[in-house]
Amino acid sequence: MNNALLIILISFWRALILLPRWLQLIFSSLIGFLFYLIPIKRNKYSKINIDLCFPSKTPEERKDIFKRNIISSGQVLFDTGIAWFWSDQRIKKNISYEINGLSSLLKQQASNKGILLFFKHSLHLELDSRILGMHAEIYGVEREHNSKYFQSIQKQGRLKSMLDVVDRKNTLRFIKWLKDGKTVLYAPDQDYGMKKSNEIKFFNLPAATISAPFKIIQKTNCKAYFLDSYFKKNKLFIDIEELTLNDEEELGFSKNLNSYIEEKIKLNPHEYLWQHRRFKSTLGKNKIYK
Repeated sequence: MNNALLIILISFWRALILLPRWLQLIFSSLIGFLFYLIPIKRNKYSKINIDLCFPSKTPEERKDIFKRNIISSGQVLFDTGIAWFWSDQRIKKNISYEINGLSSLLKQQASNKGILLFFKHSLHLELDSRILGMHAEIYGVEREHNSKYFQSIQKQGRLKSMLDVVDRKNTLRFIKWLKDGKTVLYAPDQDYGMKKSNEIKFFNLPAATISAPFKIIQKTNCKAYFLDSYFKKNKLFIDIEELTLNDEEELGFSKNLNSYIEEKIKLNPHEYLWQHRRFKSTLGKNKIYK
């Protein structure tokens, strides 16, 4: 996509974000329902993942999770726009939210000990980090966008909530942050290939699970926390708690972390980003995601 078209689309996006929140919620439901009706490739990935991960549920229950997931994805456009373009004051005035466990995080930050703050890929992860960043100093690890222009918009937006962001491949940079006592947001729940991953069960299925988290904690002696987020009646809840996985070896740590993330996903499965090909390296992207 060329920059001229991107500029037009982002300008239109910024205009949409000016709408009142109540109107955004109406439009997001309409957009989400439109997504549900259109045969989008990412929708197929979502359905495949949900069917794989919830075999004990009935077809009707899995279909309900899938439908709610796709319709909820219509809100991503607005939640991300709010996170990147709104002021703190406007967010506090228009977004209802509650952060649980913030005092524990702030107390740990005051000790100048690094914190690796894990989170799962929720549909509203950009809004989650923006709101947390309004109350605590955080840094982020990201995957840089292929478009340099959009990457500049993305980074500028994310710097509204984080003091700095770095590409996930630049491990030395965020390791230094942790050694310097910073708090770094980190999502370990996607398939980044087998080169730097181990095959670990996720929803009782073999999944490429990145090995870096355990090594980072060992190298920096940082604390591990987890951020879980979910909506209840249009109110966003962010729960933060210290992780005590009780394992001193890499495979056990990864297994326990996957199980922990899995349990959090099960609480609000329709809000998870099922659209990624989570099992492409282990089950075969040309077999299950064809």
